[in-house]
Amino acid sequence: MALERLYRETVIFVKLFRESVSFAFSQLSGDKFRTFLSLFGVSVGIFSIVAIFTAIDALQENVRRGFESMSNDVVMVSQWPFVGEDDQRNEDMTVEFKWWEYMRRPETSYEDYKFLTENSIASKEIAFSISTSYNIRYGRKSVNNANVECITHNYNAITRFSMRLGRYFTPDEDARGTAVAVIGAEIASSLFEEEDPVGKKLKVGPAIATVVGVMEKQGESMVSIGNMDYAVYVPLNFGRYMLVNPRWASNSIYALPKEGVEQQELKDELRVLMRGHRRLAPGQKNNFSINTMTLITQSVGEVFSMINVVGWIIAGFSLLIGGFGIANIMFVSVRERTNIIGIQKALGARKYVIMLQFLVEAAVLAVAGGTIGILLVLLGVLLVPSGGGFTLTLSAANIFWGVLISTIIGLMAGLVPAWTAACLNPVDAINSK
Repeated sequence: MALERLYRETVIFVKLFRESVSFAFSQLSGDKFRTFLSLFGVSVGIFSIVAIFTAIDALQENVRRGFESMSNDVVMVSQWPFVGEDDQRNEDMTVEFKWWEYMRRPETSYEDYKFLTENSIASKEIAFSISTSYNIRYGRKSVNNANVECITHNYNAITRFSMRLGRYFTPDEDARGTAVAVIGAEIASSLFEEEDPVGKKLKVGPAIATVVGVMEKQGESMVSIGNMDYAVYVPLNFGRYMLVNPRWASNSIYALPKEGVEQQELKDELRVLMRGHRRLAPGQKNNFSINTMTLITQSVGEVFSMINVVGWIIAGFSLLIGGFGIANIMFVSVRERTNIIGIQKALGARKYVIMLQFLVEAAVLAVAGGTIGILLVLLGVLLVPSGGGFTLTLSAANIFWGVLISTIIGLMAGLVPAWTAACLNPVDAINSK
């Protein structure tokens, strides 16, 4: 009996809901101008919020791609710290970047690298890199101020890249300082176009190097840690003897922890080893920095959290205006249909039936407006060309949130008018003018 009663009530509710939706559409189509004004407000609100978060998603993807080449577990030893490292924090935990102090520090050296390689227990791999820039030439074509990385062979164990053509240079070529080079995708495209670069000789600054490989295209990013597409990689022992001017170079040591070793443990070990190697007394400050990629990703995450909050605030005002527009339209609708409401109640219609009619009408109005707003964003995504590493994509999550938020706005805006209609006295409602 209980199941049968539940079934009957469910069927009745479904019929009422279907009739309410049909009634809502008939009412909305009856006054097209009023419907347009309501749809416009909600459409602008949903367009704003979906467009904002679509743009934020594209920006986050662009930034994420910029850090993709370096593992989050990597620890970097260098002269300069990343902004936000613990040794920059004052007693009140504010960050002060003392560039004048860091500038006087000694550059991270090849001797530091050798010492860490020979004494570190917690590291799986330790690589050394000297970054500089030179004009790169092939025939009559050139790339000015290209990023030139003079690296140890095991640098490819620290970073994430793959070869599109040719190969990576060998440990023997690194040890001998062989004049070979691995080039990024954009360097290859600029200098060689459709020609196969492998085996060709490049002029890298004052030296000549043979191209042995071309890397897969990484893609543009506004925060790339040395964009590989525009880089030339040469063996360290070739670069530091044939290319590098210490005044125009930046040195870094990269360490990857062993399996089961925490990043903090590796940081602590490297700090102790560097202090010992540089003969720093117990009371002296570090004259080097231990940096981690996780610090940057955390900082970027905090920035995007703030951007999300700002996005919600901006879109919230638009949605508030749209919600008030729907509420105003619904109050007008209640006033126009007071006689009909009175007749329905006189015939025995319950409060929830009257409320359902107006709530469904408000929800349909809001969802229709939200759908228009989402379609406008989709149109913008299709028309705006991708470039600069940004690819706009309307995600299913943003569509879902757009529809859900518009539905909630519609229900909230229609709640008070629906309750007002449901509480009308049948006699007064029938006799109203």
